[in-house]
Amino acid sequence: MKYFKIYTYSLLIILQFSCSKFLEVVPDNVATIENAFTTRAAAEKYLFTCYSYMPSQGNIVSNPAFLSGDEMMVPEMVSVYRGISLGIQIERGYQNVASPYINYWDGEQGGKPLFQGIRNCNIFLDNIAKVPDILEMDRKRWTAEVYFLKAYYQYWLLRMYGPIPLIKENLPISSSIEEVKLKRAPVDECVNYIVQLLDEAAVDLPETVLNKTAELGRITKPIALAVKAKVLITAASPLFNGNSDYASFKNNDGQLLFNSVYDATKWEKAAVACKEAIDLCHLLGNKLNYYKPAMSQYSLSPEILTQMGIRNSLTEKWNPEIIWANTNSMAGTLQIFSQAKIDPTQQSNQGFTGCLAPSMKMAELFYTENGVPIEEDNTWDYNGRLDLKTATATDKFRIKQGYTTASLHFNREPRFYADLGFDGGIWYGQGKFDDQNTFWLEVKAGQSGASAGGWYSGTGYYIKKYVNFNNVISTGNTYSMEDYPWPVIRLADLYLLYAEALNEQNGPAPEVFEYINLVRLRAGLKTVEESWTSYSKLGSSKYATKVGLRDIIHQERLIELAFEGQRFWDLKRWKDAPRVMNSNINGWDISQETALSYYRITKIFKQTFLLKDYFWPIKEIDLIINRNLVQNPGW
Repeated sequence: MKYFKIYTYSLLIILQFSCSKFLEVVPDNVATIENAFTTRAAAEKYLFTCYSYMPSQGNIVSNPAFLSGDEMMVPEMVSVYRGISLGIQIERGYQNVASPYINYWDGEQGGKPLFQGIRNCNIFLDNIAKVPDILEMDRKRWTAEVYFLKAYYQYWLLRMYGPIPLIKENLPISSSIEEVKLKRAPVDECVNYIVQLLDEAAVDLPETVLNKTAELGRITKPIALAVKAKVLITAASPLFNGNSDYASFKNNDGQLLFNSVYDATKWEKAAVACKEAIDLCHLLGNKLNYYKPAMSQYSLSPEILTQMGIRNSLTEKWNPEIIWANTNSMAGTLQIFSQAKIDPTQQSNQGFTGCLAPSMKMAELFYTENGVPIEEDNTWDYNGRLDLKTATATDKFRIKQGYTTASLHFNREPRFYADLGFDGGIWYGQGKFDDQNTFWLEVKAGQSGASAGGWYSGTGYYIKKYVNFNNVISTGNTYSMEDYPWPVIRLADLYLLYAEALNEQNGPAPEVFEYINLVRLRAGLKTVEESWTSYSKLGSSKYATKVGLRDIIHQERLIELAFEGQRFWDLKRWKDAPRVMNSNINGWDISQETALSYYRITKIFKQTFLLKDYFWPIKEIDLIINRNLVQNPGW
């Protein structure tokens, strides 16, 4: 009886993994796998079932990169009330093995069951050849899409859990109990298999989607190549490449799961993959997004034009920079959680919470207007950044003229003003498209835009970057929102990955600077060489070395891709997470009414990050059911 209880779940797994008949007689009106592949229409439905497991990268609950890191926070009261507390629990150190938060292994606590998704992909691949009324070109394309999905689900699991069991094909019904108890494969084997699937997918994927009305969001060849580049960059990075912290991590049979010997050729492979993806994107017309206003009646300032080019690279649907946008993950909720009360007189502005708040460290991350870190700029008063200062006419496109705010908010780069809302900051758009007459924020306690009804920014900052500037706050209770599918990968991401791979491979070189500087140019900044030579206390000695240029590339990524779900994974793959995330999450003293009292750094909570936090724990019951599985170190 004891063995029956233990093995019941394993037998269910066998049944689930099998696509063979296990009964001679199937009752009427009961669907079978065979039914799903009798017609083209039925097979297409099964294809979309395979797509349905795609993680919702723009979902604040199910994407761990949003609230599990140090980039942003939501007050605990708000997070519990709105049911978005899962990432907050991880951020505050409450992850556990009994019922892990955002569990993509089992599909619980905000996660999707990705192993089930992989199994369904295998079923599709086993049966798509049986469909009688499908064109061969469609059969090849759909097969390629499922190869991609299978690869992406395993990549998502690899980043979260480290080495995973590879389910290359579903097991037959005749499999023994031991055969279904799969063990984890070494990291390098996982990477090689994921890349193999992506290569197979790329052969038959279309380069572009022709039927944009019906098929936008479907996987294309540029998407596959871009994901391959990200997979190989991840594999080449310190977390997975020569990581001695996991030198003794092994399966129960003694098989080592990490190669602790550094392999420089991994960066070479990553660089080749990045360049292949970039070249195809360029060939197909992808380019960095610059704002070209359609409203010709307004002559916008260069400052606003630059800010809007930055904002719209994320929020403008299908802009030329977008390589992959997930149409099943829209950004509407993110916009609601990020829109500050810029016009509290209108009822339509009361539905916005503004509770998704960037941390103080994010406000300090962005460069000065000279394109170097605030602590390095030889013209910027870093020690006086908390002092009060009143905006003048020269600041009017960034800060409300005559408004008193912290010196930290003055003379910063355009991405600071494009991404962040803050007390006294200009907020362009939302119905005011004349940059001589814009909204601005007044969010100290007692001011018109301050928190009301329990909804508030816990730090005093807001993520303007998420909010489409075309959303209009109008009179009464009407609010028009222009939603957009969440951009998973955009061209700037690839540029910076390529620069990183080249620098790790051979150190500073003209091509490295070329791709960083393309991103900086769109951000309204001088080149790395110009900025550091003229304005950094470290001068040219920083960008002239591999280590110094690595720091520059890392900060450039953290700034350019801020709030896009990249920082969390980047800090981990660089093995920077313990250094960066073991710190206070700070903000302004938002309960104060006067500027003198408000602009004091206030600790909200202390974040911790331990070695075990690099990888998610596997749920305890899974280890009991499958004794061949080993738990991640520290759990």
